[in-house]
Amino acid sequence: MTLKLITWNIQWCRGVDGRVDPARIVEHARAFADFDVLCLQEVAANFPALAGSRGENQFELLAQLLPGYTAIPGAGVDALAPDGSRRAFGNLILSRLPVLQALRVQLPWPADPEVKSMPRVLIDATVQAPFGPLRVMTTHLEYYSARQRSAQVAAIRSHHAEACDRARRPGARGKPETPFQSYPQTASAILTADFNFRPDDLLYARLQAPFPHGAPALVDAWTLAHPGAPHAHTNGVYDRVQWPQPYACDFIFVTDDLRARVRRVEVESVTQASDHQPVLSELS
Repeated sequence: MTLKLITWNIQWCRGVDGRVDPARIVEHARAFADFDVLCLQEVAANFPALAGSRGENQFELLAQLLPGYTAIPGAGVDALAPDGSRRAFGNLILSRLPVLQALRVQLPWPADPEVKSMPRVLIDATVQAPFGPLRVMTTHLEYYSARQRSAQVAAIRSHHAEACDRARRPGARGKPETPFQSYPQTASAILTADFNFRPDDLLYARLQAPFPHGAPALVDAWTLAHPGAPHAHTNGVYDRVQWPQPYACDFIFVTDDLRARVRRVEVESVTQASDHQPVLSELS
């Protein structure tokens, strides 16, 4: 059996045509692959000022469009709206595999007064994959601040190392049906995101650097499936208003122990439902 995962920055469901359409996002993702896990970035709720949006709750709408999938939302931005309601902006994991445990990790947001920025969050969901428990992580790193982006990469590495340490040295078993109940801990992981860095960025190499104490390193799955080939463009392929030149910034990293399981990595090059293209990985 295989695991098919898609990651996609959906630009609050706004296509190159300017139309916001959550149903189109799901339709195009399903046309790309019969995915088991869908990792989405730039999901919005109650932000009518975003171009094309009516302020719809996209976390809810996308979950409703995928019955049978468990929705794990993670909002980096959770703020008060003028009418007293809440508004959110962040990431969403949808999984038809059992989700054993879900964590939300607030990433660093150091002051950088020269640029605009927003809070960022990492979702870490442990799913029951065909080959065992697997942590699926997704996030969206800061675009405008190199300082914040660097701190966020360091925090992701620290979180992964901590998770691997828990897997290597599990704690005492907690009583079932209580918050202290024990759940499977695993070092095996997939990390997806719009990283807002390119393959020639030092942070791309930094993310893949070795870890001490036996934690498996993160490896760009594209390089395993396409040795020696440059990563296909994932942003600005069709939207040349925001992005004069296309480039790759959406990656799928797998832990080193999963490298032999990578069967396929592909960038969908047809859809214009976002300014980014979805990326697929298939593991067996």
